[in-house]
Amino acid sequence: MRETNAHNPAEPAYLQFEGTIATITLNRPDSYNAINIEMARQLEALALRVEASEDVLVLIIRGAGKAFCAGGDTKLFIDNREDLAPPIEELLKHLNRFLLILRRMPKIVLTSVHGAVAGAGLSLSSMCDLCVAATTTRFHPAYAQIGVSPDAGGTIGMVRLLGPRKALQMFLSETAFDCEQAERMGLVAKTFPEEELKNGTQEYAERLATLSPAVLKETKELIWQSAEKTLADQLESEMHSIIRCMETEQFKKKLEQLAG
Repeated sequence: MRETNAHNPAEPAYLQFEGTIATITLNRPDSYNAINIEMARQLEALALRVEASEDVLVLIIRGAGKAFCAGGDTKLFIDNREDLAPPIEELLKHLNRFLLILRRMPKIVLTSVHGAVAGAGLSLSSMCDLCVAATTTRFHPAYAQIGVSPDAGGTIGMVRLLGPRKALQMFLSETAFDCEQAERMGLVAKTFPEEELKNGTQEYAERLATLSPAVLKETKELIWQSAEKTLADQLESEMHSIIRCMETEQFKKKLEQLAG
């Protein structure tokens, strides 16, 4: 059954479909899309819908309003300060499941960020496959500043991008950085003026979606599993993956074109 684009504007996150591209929008603009339990639950549910869709090849994750995501919802922390463990466990249970779905789904996940990208927002941007940003974006670790360690996959995504020592330095120094620095670090793949971010993200996603579904699936899986595999096992995986790609109709058509 084909998915529709209808959504409730009061939802903390919503999902839209356009051909082979799906978009999840973080939708708590009044709090700069800070993540609370309701949003985390919704993100998990929406990711499962995208994963189940055979039509979708690329998922965009963006934020409504003036920022991508300012991190965890401090109101949740304040309201539960006498006993924080239960609500934080509930929030991270759903957020962690969301991240696991993003990593395992055979689709490219593209974050499109602007404004403030802080705390869990920064971690999320590092955990997705690719990230594009408005040139005015500001990134801030924002964990040590409030006395907590990173979550939302930050110690995975940032370590992969920067290496352990640079990731440790970034999280502990708490220094904010701009889009140009993020691009040099490898966090951002492409930048756009803020007024062009939505269209630029869509065009980038459309280019990715022209690739063979097998290429997207196999390449993503190979890249993310490489840190946990032995050299011999990874080479074996590469062999089986390229053969699976070569067995697709898309590859056979390319061969026919090359053969003239």
